[in-house]
Amino acid sequence: MHRDSTSAFYDENAEIYANRARSLPKQQLDAFLARLAPGAAIIELGCGGGQDSAYMLSQGFDVTPTDGSAELARQAEMLIGRPVKVMLFQQLDAESAYDGVWAHASLLHVPRSELADVFARIRGALRTGGRLHASFKAGEAEGYDGFGRYYNYPSADWLSELLTNSGWRNIAISESDGGGYDGKPTRWITVMALRAA
Repeated sequence: MHRDSTSAFYDENAEIYANRARSLPKQQLDAFLARLAPGAAIIELGCGGGQDSAYMLSQGFDVTPTDGSAELARQAEMLIGRPVKVMLFQQLDAESAYDGVWAHASLLHVPRSELADVFARIRGALRTGGRLHASFKAGEAEGYDGFGRYYNYPSADWLSELLTNSGWRNIAISESDGGGYDGKPTRWITVMALRAA
């Protein structure tokens, strides 16, 4: 099952993955944080090695880091110096608890058939006016990479329609070229959206 092979990869490679050379997505982080009030409550979904959470904490935000891999969560805890909640996206059940959701290169592992439900859970976890940042590897059909990790590989149009139908507003979608852990050229889709009333 796809979730098992993806989870197995992160559990088995947690230390290498968490400590790899990785550029902080600072431009995107700063753009996201600039739209939030100082000290706003943020939940990071899929914190990986914890670098993004550490940066947001250093900027004075109230951050709740989470990851689906217990091994990766342990690695992140060593960096951040605070507990990381082990949780799958499908287990998010907070109600109006956060001002922002940071999901950088994490929701791309959610099966397409479950993505609408996960977006609804995220929307429920945000307060009115709360913001979502998420990024995905672009594509036209779901599949696996060379490490056996599942990806939903959406197109910008597919994502836009899904978010619109899920009640999100002020949806901004951009595309850029970059890379990933597998070292292959990657087309990235970045989404910012707002929880309206």
